[in-house]
Amino acid sequence: MLLRRYICFTLLMLYGSLHAQEKKIEAIKTSQAPRIDGILDDAAWAAIPPLVDFVQNFPSWGSPATQRTEVKLIYDNSAIYVGALLHDDPALIRKQLTARDEEQRSDVDYFSVFFDTYHDHQNGFQFLVTSANVQTDARLSPNLETDDGDYGDKTWDAVWESKTTITSQGWVVEMKIPYISLRFARKPVQDWGLQLLRFVRRNNESSFWSPVDPNVNGFVNQFGTLTQLRDILPPLRLSFSPYVSTGVRHIPQKNGYITEWLRNGGMDVKYGINESFTLDVTLIPDFGQVISDNVINNLTPYEVRFQENRPFFTEGTELFNKAGLFYSRRVGAVPVGYMGILDMAESDPNLRIIKNPATTQLYNAIKFSGRTKRKLGIGIFNAVTAPMRAELENRITGIRTKYETEPLANYNIIVLDQALKGRSYVTLTNTNVLRNGSSRDANVTAVDFSFFDKSNTYNLKGTGRYSKIISAAPSDGFNSSLRFGKVSGRIQYYGQWLIKSERYNPRDLGFLLTPNEVTYSGAISYNQFTPTKNFLNYNYSLTAIYNRLYKPDVFNIARVAASGFWLFKNFWDVNFSLGYLPDQHDYFLLGAPFTHYARRPAWGYAQLEGSTDSRKKLFFSYDGLLGTFFNTPNKRYHILELGLRYRFSNKLTLELSNRNEAETDYIVYAGAEASGEPIIGFVDFKDITSILSGIYNFTPRINLTLRARHYWSYVPYNRFAYVNAKGREIPRDPSLPAPDQDANVNIFNVDAFFTWDFRLGSRLILGYKNALSEFDEVNGGFKKYFSNFRETFNLRHGNEVTVRFIYFIDYNKLRKKR
Repeated sequence: MLLRRYICFTLLMLYGSLHAQEKKIEAIKTSQAPRIDGILDDAAWAAIPPLVDFVQNFPSWGSPATQRTEVKLIYDNSAIYVGALLHDDPALIRKQLTARDEEQRSDVDYFSVFFDTYHDHQNGFQFLVTSANVQTDARLSPNLETDDGDYGDKTWDAVWESKTTITSQGWVVEMKIPYISLRFARKPVQDWGLQLLRFVRRNNESSFWSPVDPNVNGFVNQFGTLTQLRDILPPLRLSFSPYVSTGVRHIPQKNGYITEWLRNGGMDVKYGINESFTLDVTLIPDFGQVISDNVINNLTPYEVRFQENRPFFTEGTELFNKAGLFYSRRVGAVPVGYMGILDMAESDPNLRIIKNPATTQLYNAIKFSGRTKRKLGIGIFNAVTAPMRAELENRITGIRTKYETEPLANYNIIVLDQALKGRSYVTLTNTNVLRNGSSRDANVTAVDFSFFDKSNTYNLKGTGRYSKIISAAPSDGFNSSLRFGKVSGRIQYYGQWLIKSERYNPRDLGFLLTPNEVTYSGAISYNQFTPTKNFLNYNYSLTAIYNRLYKPDVFNIARVAASGFWLFKNFWDVNFSLGYLPDQHDYFLLGAPFTHYARRPAWGYAQLEGSTDSRKKLFFSYDGLLGTFFNTPNKRYHILELGLRYRFSNKLTLELSNRNEAETDYIVYAGAEASGEPIIGFVDFKDITSILSGIYNFTPRINLTLRARHYWSYVPYNRFAYVNAKGREIPRDPSLPAPDQDANVNIFNVDAFFTWDFRLGSRLILGYKNALSEFDEVNGGFKKYFSNFRETFNLRHGNEVTVRFIYFIDYNKLRKKR
């Protein structure tokens, strides 16, 4: 009995101590808003008690912050105001100028406030200001949390005010976050989740007002609480961003150049339908001023996934991406008939291309999203793309013929996301693509769930998807997965089962590397989150994957890997990995039906990667992988990637990177004989990518960015062969015509943008692009990298110069002026 009482008393004391650590403050309403000037001398701040006692998250979890921070919060009927005094030696404050949302890669101190406005412990908003008064903002959701200091989707841009000053006590930040930039319920009294973050760059120290324990899974669930927000009403959230753009494009063609005069105009509209839901509309958008894709010479049977850079498709799309079924590059992609037009002109010298659009024009797109009082997230996305037509002219007869390269299409997504207690959720997603006429339509429906126990230690998550293609050759398929793991604590682990049927296909609006697989995987890791004698932190992990085809039920690939990561006290880091893959039965190389496979030999690898102290002006990173093939000792494979960044001043930074990948006797698909017999080729490929990028920040709102990329891929064929029933090589008669030719591919791009944010939400952008012509190529005789690089400048290049003007109009301010 005595023991039982002692245990109960101990548990009660532990429970009480844990809950005593939960931080709460009562919101204070002001009748006189402070002026945002970076000086906390307004009467509104005078009697406000500051929030103090910040706790380190890194590098020494649980220790008090080394620098004192005092933060004051007040609110009125239109905005929340934050004033912070960050004590420090003024001479030691790092204050490099950066582009918006780039504080993680810079030498700068910063302060951030987070709000969980629905208090669901899963979703939220971040507003960050650097010591140089550069802003960052982000939308937070469970699937966007990372361990590298990025807590959400930074592509979301809000309109808010900030000002910083350097004083003898340290630095001061003052922020005004209008309710137009937030979403919250319409209730007379409400509580919000609240978190405050300070980052001191010189010792890479992150400290939080409400402690964030790295042993605990999740971030928003560790917020404190801002209570008793009274009588705040969501404003009429209506804003317009009209734009005009113009420019000229000079495009090389097979027998000359085409000059296009560019002119466009449109508008983005944001309308708050009610307190929680927002409608985003883009009308006749122009996405010309986006960075060029990292195009490669793809030797694999798998599609290359490109990064989305168009603002409308990157801002506020976290709800639509939750199920992983929205690959926004499908909307406005290259028309399906684009290459066919090029092939027609290539095969007939009498044909001249008059017009062949390389992208599909978007008529309009809308995003409707928000969350109800019962924490139900609702999202609707819809986009309509125009039919695209190419035009060819016969040089002899002068007759011009038009061809439809892409039909009129409608893309639609519906998402219902119910946040449950703790960090659990259930999500229903449906994607649908409808095309004009007899072109194919597609539909995918998915259910996702994630359940955490009360202690946030264990997690069970799963998915179920069903896809249906409606066309002359209809098909349907499914995809399911189930995963259970321990997600908090020093020791973490998971086990997962995944299945995709052979006809599962979400590619009309989503992305899929391979269908037709059953995969079993698992991992276990040990994580040391607090400093030891030699390291700030470290972890070890062991991962295993076993993969078979779904139909027929045969082995495909397996892999086991072990890795260790160490972060030293001088902020250098090292990651070392060892892996082993037995003989792979590659069925995807030869494609469906999955009756043939190519046998890739067993191999192992050692990989070493790391970086130096990013606080220094000179920063160096490296990644090297060396592969050893056990059954074919003469076969070699390696990757070597080096990166160098130098910070010349608080305004100018340049980066240079080079990646070299090569393999001998790599197996590729080389076509088929007239009989249908698949042919494989053995190549010694080399891929080298060099990127030079830089930024010069004139002010926090004016910058010039530059990015130049050269990619070289050299692919000489050694021999061609067939495969037998066991996937092994059957020599092909060398006297037969070669089904494929050696490749020497060079891709060169330059992107430069001058950006001036001349007022909140408004900007002027001057853009320049240069690209190597796709009709010209370096002679195959150049077999060295630098020879190819020099030769690219002797070939024709396309050029583009554009100007874009965007003006933000807030209806509320316009109404007040009137």
